[in-house]
Amino acid sequence: MTFAHRLQAFGSQTALVLQDGTPVSYAALARAADATYTAAGAPARRRTLVAIECVNGLPSLAAYLGALRADIPALLVDAGLDASLREALYAHYCVAHVHTADGWQARAPSSPPVHPDLALLLSTSGSTGAPKLVRLSADNLQANASAIAGFLALDDSERPITSLPMHYSYGLSVINSHLLVGATLVMTAEPMTARAFWNRLRQESATSLAGVPAQYAILRQLRFERMALPSLRTMTQAGGRLPDALQRWFGELAAARGQRFFVMYGQTEATARIAYVPPHRLLQKIGAIGIAIPGGRLELRREDGSLATAPGESGELCYTGPNVMLGYATEALHLSAPDLQQGYLRTGDLALRDSDGYFHVTGRLKRFIKVFGHRIGMDEVESQLRGESLDVAVTGRDDLLVVAVRGASAAALDELANTISKRYRLHRSAIRVVGVQAFPMSGAGKVRYADLLNDLGQAPAAG
Repeated sequence: MTFAHRLQAFGSQTALVLQDGTPVSYAALARAADATYTAAGAPARRRTLVAIECVNGLPSLAAYLGALRADIPALLVDAGLDASLREALYAHYCVAHVHTADGWQARAPSSPPVHPDLALLLSTSGSTGAPKLVRLSADNLQANASAIAGFLALDDSERPITSLPMHYSYGLSVINSHLLVGATLVMTAEPMTARAFWNRLRQESATSLAGVPAQYAILRQLRFERMALPSLRTMTQAGGRLPDALQRWFGELAAARGQRFFVMYGQTEATARIAYVPPHRLLQKIGAIGIAIPGGRLELRREDGSLATAPGESGELCYTGPNVMLGYATEALHLSAPDLQQGYLRTGDLALRDSDGYFHVTGRLKRFIKVFGHRIGMDEVESQLRGESLDVAVTGRDDLLVVAVRGASAAALDELANTISKRYRLHRSAIRVVGVQAFPMSGAGKVRYADLLNDLGQAPAAG
């Protein structure tokens, strides 16, 4: 049983306030969730794989909650994802039905078999439509929602505004943890840069705000300190490392206003959250990812697999908890696989533990970056571009995707930058497309991506 199965327990309490100001009770949300799967064109049997094209609003939320209530495995997809990438993802996994803004669309005549525990599928790189999916169970979702509600001390007086998309694990975790406690979600699809977003926050007396590093950088530029937001009492940050200076600035501002500012760390593979810094320790622990969430445990492993226990000693950050995924899927046949993780996750991040037991991430082992909070698989982007007969190597760092191209004209580089921006919904300022004569190669004939980034990371953007 999850929070989705208990919606009606909150009865007439307001679950959502829609974009137009219409309130939706928990009882009505439960009815809408169930009705989604009795509507015309809905899948006729349980355990049929469906995809939900997500927009922050009642139809998508009802489709997601209805899938949990009906025990139907669902893949959450950004409704704004490039159509060709979306179609490729559906075909790859033989998705039987797709829930869109216009209702249900039937696709594959039959979906692949799925494991009884599989409840939700999220892409490891939602902005690229990567076919590598994270397999989550209902227990994963419930455990993470409970842990988040615990360390944030959530109750039914909370009114979070949906500042993040629901197909993104961080944005989804905000929804899950607040529905668990009977809070009211202030629904909006407006970006933080829009005046309408702030008007809505004030009008609906939103109490909390969640954001990724790029959003907090924008808030600083928007002179956030001058905004009158009397209802706001909590801010949370995840989705990548927030620069130390901004951590300190927002921590000091929150303390001066009597608000709470949580810096958090997580991965989709752990359903969302892994660690957090308690607000009262933030200013003493700038740069830390903090301590494990309730019910979880963090440890460091050396290259040989042994535990690194001394303060200041580096190792791979590993996490144990009930919110750890069942495993990955890269093919349809993987959807029927059992729990391969058994609650244990090697994060792929290098970290150290300080003398107070707080963890600090010092580097990455994996080929992923986060651009404006969206996780981008650089291997996936490279593979897709090479599939279009482009001779490319892709590297980058958080908030910067770098694409090196051999044998392309200046006009072609500019066109490719535009294509990448549109396809992956990235601002041009986060993209560098650079022409090169050759890629730096190792003796084994592999691209030296670190050297490539050092050479091109500060190169001017195409166009």
